[in-house]
Amino acid sequence: MSTMNISLPETLKTFVDEQVSQRGYGTSSEYVRELIRKDQDRQRLRGLLLAGAASEPGSAVDGDYFESLRARVRGTGG
Repeated sequence: MSTMNISLPETLKTFVDEQVSQRGYGTSSEYVRELIRKDQDRQRLRGLLLAGAASEPGSAVDGDYFESLRARVRGTGG
């Protein structure tokens, strides 16, 4: 694992230290890694949403569509 050093103003360091102790993280590095992973997830989701918004419209979703999904889940065709 690589190492990265960051500088924080005292107020942010205090905040990180509080999060570590209050939320059960072992170290500040664990807390920062989780923040980065969450940011990666948000960026992936944003990309998917933008791709979906730019795509051509699909077929209408109505009661028949949901009933066919239920039938597939039940294994009865549809």
